[in-house]
Amino acid sequence: MFSDLEGKVIIITGAGSGIGKSFAENFGKAKAKVVLNYRSNRHLDEIEAVKQIIHDAGGQAIAVQADIAVEEEVQQLVQAAVNEFGTLDIMINNAGFEKPIPSHKMSVEEWQKVIDINLTGAFIGSREAVNQFLKEDKKGIIINTSSVHDTIPWPNYVNYAASKGGLKLMMETMSMEYAQHGIRINNISPGAIVTEHTKEKFSDPDTRAETLEMIPAKEIGEAQDVANVALFLASDLAKYIHGTTIYVDGGMTNYPAFMGGKG
Repeated sequence: MFSDLEGKVIIITGAGSGIGKSFAENFGKAKAKVVLNYRSNRHLDEIEAVKQIIHDAGGQAIAVQADIAVEEEVQQLVQAAVNEFGTLDIMINNAGFEKPIPSHKMSVEEWQKVIDINLTGAFIGSREAVNQFLKEDKKGIIINTSSVHDTIPWPNYVNYAASKGGLKLMMETMSMEYAQHGIRINNISPGAIVTEHTKEKFSDPDTRAETLEMIPAKEIGEAQDVANVALFLASDLAKYIHGTTIYVDGGMTNYPAFMGGKG
């Protein structure tokens, strides 16, 4: 179905774990050329495992360490892709960070860390990708991993919610600005998704039951569900989709509390 992705050069930030890892494995299986970004050496084993999966599937992969909150390192990341594979076709700004802190106790440093990674990092990645696309006169693609919390408030995560809300309008603005060049920019906003980071949390019966109350579909999603949307948005099947957010959330954004109403 996604044969048009074969040979495409794709950067995925935060590719060592979670949804980013699933993205990388799936694009690799589509025989793409994948640039696996990671920040910390603690993800090296996972990155090497993903590289092997991609190579076994007939794709190609390189790993590039970079902190996406640092402008120079993102520039080097994009340049590494071009140096290795000669071009850039798709930029996936996936890396993110969250940590619960009550708003009245949140320091400016704690606020800024999440904004720098989730919003500023995605902006730098998008800007550098656009510059490369314009340089090559290419109809490139940018996909940002956002969250249902770009529209649903999240107490104790004010920095995270603000970063994702900002990411939504950043994407829409840049899409409007560069659609005339054939550059497609869209967001994917996951809800509750099982990954290696959340598996333990959702295994707790009380937490699972509480989460399912928020989801009309009454099931928690998997990373593959999000990767499927990324494959679609990166493919020619989505060639007329610009400036859109696709929610992968089992209906979480549709006011599930009203399910029990008698209206």
